[in-house]
Amino acid sequence: MTDDRDRRTHDRRTHDTRTGAPMKWFDDGELHFALGIEDTFVPQSRAGERPIDEYELTDHYAQVETDLGLAKDVGAELVRWGVPWYRVAPEAGRWDWSWVDRAMASFEQLGLRPVIDLLHYGTPLWLDGQFANPDYPQHVAEFGTRFAERYGSFAVDYTPVNEPMIHALFSGEYAYWPPYLSGPDGLARIATSLAKGFVLTQQGIARALGERATFVHVDAGMRYVGDVDAPEHRETVERLRHQSYLVEDLVTGGVGPGHPLAGQLAAGGVSDDDLAWFAANAVQPDVMGVNYYPRHSTEVFEAGVHHGGGFADSRPFFDAGTEGLAEVLTAYAARYGAPVMLTETCVTGTVAERLEWMGDSVASLQKLRRAGVPVVGYTWWPLFDMYEWTYRHSNGPRADHLLTMGLFDLVEGADGHLGRRRNPLADRFRQLATSTRHPSLPVSTPAPA
Repeated sequence: MTDDRDRRTHDRRTHDTRTGAPMKWFDDGELHFALGIEDTFVPQSRAGERPIDEYELTDHYAQVETDLGLAKDVGAELVRWGVPWYRVAPEAGRWDWSWVDRAMASFEQLGLRPVIDLLHYGTPLWLDGQFANPDYPQHVAEFGTRFAERYGSFAVDYTPVNEPMIHALFSGEYAYWPPYLSGPDGLARIATSLAKGFVLTQQGIARALGERATFVHVDAGMRYVGDVDAPEHRETVERLRHQSYLVEDLVTGGVGPGHPLAGQLAAGGVSDDDLAWFAANAVQPDVMGVNYYPRHSTEVFEAGVHHGGGFADSRPFFDAGTEGLAEVLTAYAARYGAPVMLTETCVTGTVAERLEWMGDSVASLQKLRRAGVPVVGYTWWPLFDMYEWTYRHSNGPRADHLLTMGLFDLVEGADGHLGRRRNPLADRFRQLATSTRHPSLPVSTPAPA
């Protein structure tokens, strides 16, 4: 439970003294520390594939109360936490909230603030065509709205779609995840379907919760370096740089006839009426979240070398460190005129490597804040180790796909039980989270670029 000091601070800051409007957690001038629990759900499969459910792989379903207790113990204020839609809605029109009830009760008992990650890949098994289903936007909006109506007395912070551009690429361009569309037309179709579902979900939650609702939009920071001006790469790089913002531009009403990707969208079947709908129904982030991994968020182009891009045929990566981190956070803050939050970061490696990145990345955010960039949150992802997405295309045991990323190691016993073993990152995170939890430098929100 929250201590008296936290409760007094909360009571003081519930309303803006100037306007009388409810205060939001990100308005208090502090840098808020969060953790995430990996929550990829792709329940569909085909020949050569198996479903992937990170909660099942990591035994989070069975250990949810103690897992959330670990987050509280290491000083997290917020937890980015996803909902397994395919389990909540096992059949069309049937809802099973029993496990989510259990998890949300634990959040409330612990005094942890959930940032609800409504869609972290994957749809229910009964939804034919997945994101390409014409009724997908209405179905996902119903799911999100029902969640808010059920838990809105406590859960008020929502991410309608995590990394919608990664969704669109994997499901619409690379044919790697359902519905296995490919090419620019597939990307346009999936991106706009995701964006419409995103808008309808946010609108539904806003109607349910009113001004108490907070929306943390989240996408992946993507950077492209190297021989980007080589004739064979120039057009591709230009497209990719605009494309990384495409879904967020759609949902915020920023895609019109003059948008650099308007032609690609039109070729993929997106009409002027579709774009007009987004402009008329634009929704905005209260906080713009950016996911950044120093060793994977920057792709390298090499003159004379073709790399298709994508999970199965990726370009080389360059470790851009804190320079890349500062660039993507600053760019998102300027583009959307909202406070920014680092919503995922880590390195996969030894404890020493992870400790170094944790210290460097927090220092980088503090430097940005001193420079006036409105950075309001830091998230280490994940709380405990996870399993790589390659598990889906393998017949090997989950241990073959373990990624050492967390504050707690996953330790598999002979009986298959997964223990959580605390490592030095937990103590370092707690030190950083608790030592910076005090009123800090004021930050200003820039106007959208």
